[in-house]
Amino acid sequence: MTARFTGKVALVTGGGSNIGRQTALTFARGGATVVVAGPVLADLEGTVKLIEEEGGTASAVVADVTRAADVARMVETTVERHGGLHIAFNNAGIVGRPGPSSELDDDVWAAVFAVNTTGVWLSMKHEVEYMRAHGGGVIVNSASNIGFHGRKPGMGAYAASKGAVSILTRTAAREYIAEGVRINAVSPGGTNTPMSFRPGETVEDRDARVRAAVPIGRVGETREIADAVCWLASDEASFVVGHDLVVDGGATA
Repeated sequence: MTARFTGKVALVTGGGSNIGRQTALTFARGGATVVVAGPVLADLEGTVKLIEEEGGTASAVVADVTRAADVARMVETTVERHGGLHIAFNNAGIVGRPGPSSELDDDVWAAVFAVNTTGVWLSMKHEVEYMRAHGGGVIVNSASNIGFHGRKPGMGAYAASKGAVSILTRTAAREYIAEGVRINAVSPGGTNTPMSFRPGETVEDRDARVRAAVPIGRVGETREIADAVCWLASDEASFVVGHDLVVDGGATA
């Protein structure tokens, strides 16, 4: 454990696995008290256990970020348990069922936007409300490099939802920085999670595809995305406002 985030309370949505879990661990290793939120208690408890095994402090809140009442309760519970909210990583997201844009079912489009875009908006809404009234804070939203280029046929809903997060982040950043709430986004590229695989791919298939497509020649690791998020959330990035940090091995360069 280090002192980078000592005295801070950090909330991570989608904290039960993958990038969310790794970021929660990284915040805790920096001294933060961490709250992980998501829909599956067992997954969240797995993250809490990992943090506690390393000597950190964490707790779990079951919440569906598409439900306003859940999001309000998530923030309220964080503050009640730990005395404040200083950092939020709005990471919860889904891919949805891929398909050509004109052939997507209405419910697929709606579900992807409900989690990826509305979920970020609702989370920011309640986080900002608390932070404005309590001396400020830092928010990092999870976007995606596909929101910049859209070069993956069949991923129109996901790309559009993440592009919307990027624009929402920039707008909100300008709205609230004067009140001490600093907002940015991170846009990962292909990362070593289940989302990096196409249907039927083996690890070898995926790695060969990535080597051919990404300048750095490999997938990213969740640790690398978590490090970027925690940098944006730290005082080291205190002059960074309304930025969407692309972390994708040069794929969008």
